[in-house]
Amino acid sequence: MKMKARRCQITLGLLSFFVLLVGSTGALSQNRLNISEVKEGLHVITGPGGNIGVRLTSEGVILIDDKFPQDFQEIRSLVAEVTDLPVRYVINTHHHGDHSGSNAGFLQIAEVITHKNARENMVRGNQDGLPRLIYSDETSVFLGGVEVRVFYMGRGHTNGDSVVYFPDLKTVHGGDLLHGIAPFIDYANGGSSRGWVGTVNNILSLDFDTAIPGHGDIMDRRGVLNFRNQMEAVRQRMMTLIRGGLNAVDAPSRIVDSNLSWTQVEDGLFMQRSILGFFDEISVEIQ
Repeated sequence: MKMKARRCQITLGLLSFFVLLVGSTGALSQNRLNISEVKEGLHVITGPGGNIGVRLTSEGVILIDDKFPQDFQEIRSLVAEVTDLPVRYVINTHHHGDHSGSNAGFLQIAEVITHKNARENMVRGNQDGLPRLIYSDETSVFLGGVEVRVFYMGRGHTNGDSVVYFPDLKTVHGGDLLHGIAPFIDYANGGSSRGWVGTVNNILSLDFDTAIPGHGDIMDRRGVLNFRNQMEAVRQRMMTLIRGGLNAVDAPSRIVDSNLSWTQVEDGLFMQRSILGFFDEISVEIQ
């Protein structure tokens, strides 16, 4: 009898341990993200995946991007910390899954809007949560006396990037057209470094003093200008190297420059996935 009781205690102990472990794993998955105020009425949710803009109005919330599928409930919980009102609209800045991954969840409670090219990219990629609303050049969402403008300003990160502008707050959300570390040029989905420079120039034509990038820390206008300048600088470096006889095989090592921070991030998407397409793009330009 004592042996049976002992076995029972061990079994119950193991069961309690696994219940605790499962509970802890669930808690960890729900504590990946953070919310902070950018300006009155505008917050940002950070953590793995793209930065989410949270625009509060008297009639509900407008989200800019929605991270990964597993983040849906945590995003809603974080929004509930700053308002009792529901999410009414989600604007996808582009199709990548770290920015549009929770679309399927939000389509049950809100409308999702994106550029027509971004939706086409989602369809081609067989992604879940296809937006029901698209636009071509520009559109606006009016909610609770607030206007949020959405622009297609040209190719860059992809061929379907949206720039979201909060005119009353002089703030933009650039999605991955703005990147705090090192950008990824998605050539498979219409990305272009040359187009990117022109697109950032178009962003700079807006009246803003604050910018939310797709990844990284909040920028000011100078930060956006510096981003544009580095894009021009890496383009010029690649042109110089190709004119000097650079071949594609050597491009990843030869592009590295101590004055260009993007080339210093060895494991970043610019160095790991953009360089060969970048080489091809510049080669065609200078032919």
